Amino acid sequence: MQLTRIALASVFVTLFTGSQTWAQVGAPSQLGGANLNTITTAVPFLMISPDARSGGMGDVGVAISADANAIHWNAAKLAFAKDNTGLAMNYTPWLRNLVPDISLSYLSFYKKIDDLQTFGASLRYFSLGDITFTSITGEQIATFRPNELALDGVYARKLSDNFSLGIGLRYIYSNLAAGLDQNNQTIPGQSAAADISGYYEDKTEVFGKDGKIAFGLSITNLGAKIAYTESGNSNFLPTNLRLGTAVTAEIDDYNSITFALDLNKLLVPSNPIYARDPLTGQIQFDVNGNPLVAQGEDPNQKSVLEGVFSSFSDAPSGGIEELREINIAAGMEYWYNNVFALRSGYFYEHPTKGGRQYLTFGAGLKYQVFNLNFSYLVPTTRLQGGNPLENTLRFSMMFDLAAFSNR
Repeated sequence: MQLTRIALASVFVTLFTGSQTWAQVGAPSQLGGANLNTITTAVPFLMISPDARSGGMGDVGVAISADANAIHWNAAKLAFAKDNTGLAMNYTPWLRNLVPDISLSYLSFYKKIDDLQTFGASLRYFSLGDITFTSITGEQIATFRPNELALDGVYARKLSDNFSLGIGLRYIYSNLAAGLDQNNQTIPGQSAAADISGYYEDKTEVFGKDGKIAFGLSITNLGAKIAYTESGNSNFLPTNLRLGTAVTAEIDDYNSITFALDLNKLLVPSNPIYARDPLTGQIQFDVNGNPLVAQGEDPNQKSVLEGVFSSFSDAPSGGIEELREINIAAGMEYWYNNVFALRSGYFYEHPTKGGRQYLTFGAGLKYQVFNLNFSYLVPTTRLQGGNPLENTLRFSMMFDLAAFSNR
């Protein structure tokens, strides 16, 4: 049977989210004298920004003000949410220039128990669209819709007037081609993961105006490896470290502006450079059938925690390459009368680590109990045949559920 489309879809989805689902064992490509070495993980859909507010601000989110979508970015922020209850619905047609029916949907909810404690939950669903499977003779075998989902539960608690901690648990399900191979060896990938996060905010003076400064830290998707076959290799989850800050200035009674900066690093092993036969160029293997590593470390020999701690020092090219693995997101948000918002931002990933570089723009409208947002992504890197990230739109609608009962 031909798995061409699902393979291509997986390649492009992972390529343009900065991850891949299998190890890079081909000859290393060069870019400006440096090796192309995108970090590899499974289920990269967990790293796609789900909401239009952050999507309009260059994909920042760890330290901006809390809303229901904080579950993705930093659950600890929920302890400082202004509304007692919140609901958010988000939809993103993903890679629409490549495949028309790939999409990400995200539903999130939170409820304050009291002034100190908040619970939240979210559901993320990623669809790769309908795929027709055929035999080697072209005969249609089946139509299948690969899909992935994650179900979260989080808890946030204030430890002081300025600081909070958050924890979260996540169930992950990834069904890319279960039961469609001739030997019936493929299975849905399943795993569980945890998040831990912290948030600090304090009033301050910004440009001579009343304002607020905030800092956020989160480690997300820390969990067991995931496998797609009964006896095959398992793959790391996209465990991620996110650190950021946001500064808000209240210009006057009607105008306010926020500037935010996030730094992101995947806490998973970097791909090594494998030893090759000098004559044939083929990868060399040891007596156990494992590829020999020329530079770096073999990720297949590491546990989850070993991968986390070694991710700061295992890049084949050393410290310079480690710095290249840090993605930078910066954004701003302007509010007029707490009713209308304009947003903009920029996201940068080093060309050797995936090369996602794009501007974002967005707007928001708040009316009584609901908040409507959208964002648009403009790639700043051009690829032959067009950039699959072009024309990426995100849509979000948020509700203050407690306000309904007060009307």
